[in-house]
Amino acid sequence: MIEIVIIGVLALLVALLLLRVPVAIALGGAGAAGLAVLHGLNHTTNSIGAEAFSQTATFGLTIIPMFILMGMFAVRARVAEYVFAVADRALGRLPGGLGVATVAASAGFSAVSGSSIGTAATMARLSVHEMRRAGYPLSLATATVAVAGTLGSMIPPSTFLVLYAILAQQSVAQMLAAGILPGVLTALCYAGYLVVAGQRMQHRGQLADALAEARTEAAGGRESSAAQASAGQQPQRSLGAQYERLRDLPWRGLVYVGILFTIVLGGMYSGFFTATESAAFGALAAVIILLFELRGAGLRGIGAGIAGALRDTASTTAMVFFIVVGSGILSAFFVTARVPQLITDAVLSLNLPPMLVMALLLLALVPLGMVLESLSILVISVPLLLPLATEFGFDAVWLGILIVKLIEIGMVTPPVGINAFVVSGTTGVPSETVFRGILPFFAIDLLLIAVFFLWPDLILLLPGLVTDGG
Repeated sequence: MIEIVIIGVLALLVALLLLRVPVAIALGGAGAAGLAVLHGLNHTTNSIGAEAFSQTATFGLTIIPMFILMGMFAVRARVAEYVFAVADRALGRLPGGLGVATVAASAGFSAVSGSSIGTAATMARLSVHEMRRAGYPLSLATATVAVAGTLGSMIPPSTFLVLYAILAQQSVAQMLAAGILPGVLTALCYAGYLVVAGQRMQHRGQLADALAEARTEAAGGRESSAAQASAGQQPQRSLGAQYERLRDLPWRGLVYVGILFTIVLGGMYSGFFTATESAAFGALAAVIILLFELRGAGLRGIGAGIAGALRDTASTTAMVFFIVVGSGILSAFFVTARVPQLITDAVLSLNLPPMLVMALLLLALVPLGMVLESLSILVISVPLLLPLATEFGFDAVWLGILIVKLIEIGMVTPPVGINAFVVSGTTGVPSETVFRGILPFFAIDLLLIAVFFLWPDLILLLPGLVTDGG
C-alpha cells in the first residue's frame, strides 16, 4: 500500500512539473496529496501550517535575501560590464579569447551575484554580440554564455549551496568554501576548451558556418561583424579594445569584486563574521558601491537603482522561500512514508560497493535534470540521498557539491535547461541553437564530476579551514 502511495505522489509531482505548474505548488501539492491519503485532511492541513512556519521561521534563512540583495546591487552598479571589459582586454588576444573573457567575467560576477540565471542573463547582453562580431559561430557564442552562467551555482555566494546547507543542516560557511575550488577548476576547463576551439577556428581560416549565420542575421536586419567582413569592412572593436590605454579600463570592477569577495569569504575564513553576518555586510558594501556608481545620476537615478534592486530581491526571495515551504511539505510526506529508510534498505540489500551505489544514484540526476527544474532536483534529492550517503559514511559537504554540479548540467541540457532558455530569450537566438553548442561543455562537466567523485579532497580541502559559524 505505502509503495503505491509513494509512486503515485512521485508521478503527480513529475506531471505537475511537466505541466509547468510553479515549482513550489508542485512540491507542496504532491506532498499534501500524499499526506492526505496516509493521514486524512485534518492532519494534512495541520501539517501544511506547521511546515510553512517551521521551514521559514529560521534565522539562518536570512542569508538568502542578503546574498540576493548583494547580487542585485552589483547588477545595477554594472560590475559585470566592468569585469568583462577588463577580461576582454587581458584575454582577447588569445585563441578563443572573447570566449575565455566571457568565462572569466562570469566567474568574477558569480562571486558577487550568487545567481546562475542572473549571471547568464547579464553576460548574454554583454558578450554574445561581441563574440558574433569576432566571427564566433552562433551556437558556440550562446552556449559559452549559458554554461559559464552555471558557475553562479558553484562559486560562492551561491544560492544553491546556501539552500543545500539549510536543507542538509550543514555549515553554510563550509558549503560556500567547498564551492571555490570546483568552481575555479570548472572555469579553467571551460577556458581551456575555448582556447582549443579558437585555435581550430584560426586554423580553418574563414568560418563558413559563422559567416552563413551572420548573413542570416543581417538579412533579418541585425548587423554583425561577419556580415561586415563579407562586404570587405573591418569588424568593430570589442568592448575591451575600445579603451585606448590600460589605465582607462574600468579596473574598479575588479576592485568591487575583490571587496565583496573578501567581505563574504574573508570574513568567514577569519572567523570575524558568521555566514549570516558576512552576507549582511556584503549587501551593505554592495549598496555603497551602487551609490558611488550612480553618484552622477542624481537622487532620482539613485532612487530608481535602489528601488529596482529591492523589487528584484523581493521577487526572487519570495520565490525561494515559497519553494522552501513546498519542499518542506514534500519532505514531511517522505518522512511519514519512510521513503529514505525504504531506499536505504533496498540499496543495502543489493550488496553493491558503496562507491558504486552513490555513483549510480548521482548519475540518475542527469536524466532527471533533463525534465525537472533545478531547484526541484535539489529539494527532492537531498532528503533521499543524504540519509543513504550518511549510512555509507560519505561526507555531506562532498555530496552537496556533487549534487549542485549535476544540477549545473541540468541547467543547460534540453528540454528544461533554464540557462539555455535565458540566453535564448535575452539574445533572440533559437534555443535549439544554444543547445547544439553545449555538447562539448557537457562532456567536460561529466569528466569533472568523475574527478570530484574519485578525489573528495578537492572538495573538502577548503571547508576544513573555515570556522564553523551561522
